Amino acid sequence: MQHELIFAGFGGQGIMFSGQLLAYAAMDCGYHVTWIPSYGPEMRGGTAYCTVVIADHAIGSPVVKHPSIGVIFNAPSFDKFVPMLQPNGLLVYNQSLIPQRTSRQDLRIVPVPATERAPTPQLTNMVMLGALLTAKPILSLDALKAALETHMPSHRRNLLEANVEALSIGAQLAEQLLERL
Repeated sequence: MQHELIFAGFGGQGIMFSGQLLAYAAMDCGYHVTWIPSYGPEMRGGTAYCTVVIADHAIGSPVVKHPSIGVIFNAPSFDKFVPMLQPNGLLVYNQSLIPQRTSRQDLRIVPVPATERAPTPQLTNMVMLGALLTAKPILSLDALKAALETHMPSHRRNLLEANVEALSIGAQLAEQLLERL
């Protein structure tokens, strides 16, 4: 088993934290993991993306040219990264900020109104992670919650409960969407 993911959006949307948290959770579950961040020159407000590879065997290369899963947070990233996704891949995108649609028929698509439904806009990333792991249960939500408890920086510990709530909201949204598909 090997999953190659890309998380993409604007700097400041929690893109890096989303990918890193998933990587930590997978590592804590005993998987082989890589996480590579990439920032645009502007950092906050500029393009930001990261790739995550999770495998049950040694990873030959951390480079991801054609991810099997895209978690896309904004319209410019949608335009840039959706064409790179592997055929028969999964696209989870933030429908709140992405008005366009893709003509690709070879993807499983989960449009999530993440920003609208997040307890605060800063928790959109956790809504997206909850939706991702419901649409594609690479890891359990419990594993992600445990990683939050273990790896959340001490200066953010006051947000632990809100992050867990946002994960649950994302999972519920994905369940509802998948029932209709």
